[in-house]
Amino acid sequence: MNKSQLIEALARHENLTLKKAEMVVNAMFENMADALVQNERIEIRGFGSFKVKYYNGYKGRNPKTGDIIEVGGKKLPFFKVGKELSERVDHQKT
Repeated sequence: MNKSQLIEALARHENLTLKKAEMVVNAMFENMADALVQNERIEIRGFGSFKVKYYNGYKGRNPKTGDIIEVGGKKLPFFKVGKELSERVDHQKT
């Protein structure tokens, strides 16, 4: 499912116009992104949680020249699946 499909599904399920559904989805993602930028944890019970993880820098190698380069540390969003969703996906018949 992509963002457009999510908007269409929300519009159908809640009997909203596509424009209103798009506003809801965009607001939700924007608020989630803002929370992660503020280093807040997001927990959606039964679904999972999002948090920001810090990864230390390391020494890498430039594939073209072979030179050793210093790769700086970085922060990235991390998703941990919730138990209920994990079990639901695992037990789904294929």
